[in-house]
This record gives sequence, structure tokens and C-alpha cells, in this order.
Amino acid sequence: MQYSNQQSTRQESATEQLLAPSPAAQPTSGPLTREELQLAARNHSMPLEALHREVTPPGLHYVLAHFDIPDLDASPWHLRIGGAVERALELSMAALRRDPAITIPVTLECAGNGRSLLEPRPPSQPWVLEAVGTAHWTGVPLAYLLGKAGVLPDAVEVVFTGADAGVQGGVPQQYARSLPIREALRPDVVLAYKMNGADLPPQHGYPLRLVVPAWYGMASVKWLESIEVVKGPFAGFQQAVAYRYQGSADDAGSPVSRIRVRSLMVPPGVPDFFTRERFLPAGPVMLEGRAWSGEGAVTAVEVGIDGTWLPAHLDKPLGGYAWRRWSLPWVASTGGHVLACRATDITGATQPLEQNWNYQGMGNNVVQRVSVSVE
Repeated sequence: MQYSNQQSTRQESATEQLLAPSPAAQPTSGPLTREELQLAARNHSMPLEALHREVTPPGLHYVLAHFDIPDLDASPWHLRIGGAVERALELSMAALRRDPAITIPVTLECAGNGRSLLEPRPPSQPWVLEAVGTAHWTGVPLAYLLGKAGVLPDAVEVVFTGADAGVQGGVPQQYARSLPIREALRPDVVLAYKMNGADLPPQHGYPLRLVVPAWYGMASVKWLESIEVVKGPFAGFQQAVAYRYQGSADDAGSPVSRIRVRSLMVPPGVPDFFTRERFLPAGPVMLEGRAWSGEGAVTAVEVGIDGTWLPAHLDKPLGGYAWRRWSLPWVASTGGHVLACRATDITGATQPLEQNWNYQGMGNNVVQRVSVSVE
């Protein structure tokens, strides 16, 4: 059931209908639905205490699988590259591993991170704040393989199709996304077969995945099966219907792309099992966390202590597309406190203090708040 760009005409005609979801999918102020709980059980967020680590182990890194995780064998697997190119390519994993490789540290974040904090809540994967992680990705630069294939001058986009298949919005499909040619030819976009020095785990896209630094994770197609260079905009479901900033169901919206600036704090002290409220003794404590942005370098992080904002110290980042550690010493006094953190990037963008509501719950980079009790 390979989904190709030629099938996108059916998608275009269905877009208007699909933008109006069933009543069950309308934003709600009620409790989590059974469907949301099923998604939460299948997918995986990064525990916030893992922010202590500069590099996230694969088992702690966030995972979102739209459909079933494919059970793939790398031996017969081949990657197909075709479409608007001078020569089509079909490459085995052994051939890919002989090509020049790069390793790049990249922070990936799900576009729906923070969705469950929105009011009313858009029904989908109910992320809180932890849909993020940073890893070293090793593989072949996409630009190198597109150069071998020879992209034609009138090419517009590159479509990436994964082996994961299912039905969404009533449309049978394989997960597929596209990138504009200028993004696909960036030297840092990588077809990765290793994560933190080892073969990709099944949930992270084995045997091959795309990694697009600076973009939300939906662009980094997993279980990659084919790459097609096309001469017109791709109108597949995950491009034209899903992953859009919409004000309402009948709003065509605008596409989600680069990661909005965000910072997160390692919750200090120890947690209550059920509420996750934090407890710590009075005295000196080092507040710390990580900050990142897909629009460029993080230039400042402020830490809020009961509404008073203080500048944090920033460490040197692991790389241009990886998060940056921040820290601030605090002398905790007895009583209840509310801690917060907000980042600013090189464009001047700063995290908002209130929610960024939109119909699909995308890009909600609202400031994190942590309640603590000091004893």
C-alpha cells in the first residue's frame, strides 16, 4: 500500500471534508477519553529528570508512532529514490553504509508537545511537556544522495514515505511528509541508521529514518522506504490536513515546520507519587534545565521564582541543533513556591506565559511551572 504523490489528488478533494472532524474529535474540557489513553499507553515521553543528561538514551527519548511499528529486516530492505531526478536509485543498507557518513547531535520535539495543557483540549496524543529528546544521529547526508540522483531544475519538493501504514481521517495511507527542495538540500539533514552510536531501535525507525534538524519531529519520517522528488506541492494527509496551525475546524491553517523556542526545568527535590508535586529541604539548590529553538541559538533563559524573573547561566550547547543547559542557584525558603523558566532565541522570540491555543494543539510552548513545597 505505497502512498505516492500521484495519489494526492484524492487527498486534495477530501481535505475540506477531513478538516471537519467527527463530533468525538472536537476539542473538549472533559477528562481524557479512552482513545487518548490508548495513544498515551502506546507512545512514550521523556521523564523530565532526564534533562540532567546532555544526550538522551534511546529508552528515555520520546517516541510517537502514528500507526503500528513495522517489523522490518534490514537484509532485504532497499531505499528507492526517484521522481524528478536524472537517474533513479535503489540502495541496500550495505550500500548506504559505504557512503560518506556524518554524526550530528539533534534535539527532536513533537509538534504536539504541551497539547494536554490547552483548554479546551484538542483530542489526540495527550502530551504534557516531555515529548522531547536529544541524540547523536549517524547516517548519510540526504543532499549527498540527491546529488547522486541528480535533482531536476523544476523540482519543488521531496516526499519521504515510511513503511508504517494505517488509516487517519478516514484515509488509508502510509506515513508520508515532504520538504521543500531548499530544506532537503541542507547539509545537515541526514538519513540516519544509528542513534547514539548503535543501530536504530525499532521504535526509532529501524533500519533507516530521516532526521531534519530544527523542525518538529513529524518531518523526521521513520522506517523510511522511499524518497520521491516531485514537481508540485505534496498534498498527502500528514502534509495538507494534519500538522497545521488552525484556528478552527474549517480553517485551512498554515503548516507546522520549525520548533518554537522552549525551555524545561529538571523538577527539583523529590515527587509525590500521584500529583508529582515536589518536596525539598530549605537551603541552597541548583535549578537547572535545557533550552532549544528551531529558529536559531537560544540567547537567554530566565527563571521565575514566585513571579520574580532572574537571568540563568547558559552553558555552551552540544551543537547548533541541540539543546543548551541552563542553571541558577537558589536558596529555598520554607513554604510553597512556584518556579518557572522561559527562553529567548536569536530572533527575539520568547516563550509565552499563557497558552498558544490552536485547533490541533500544535507548537504550544507555554512557560513551564513547577510547584514545590520547601520543608
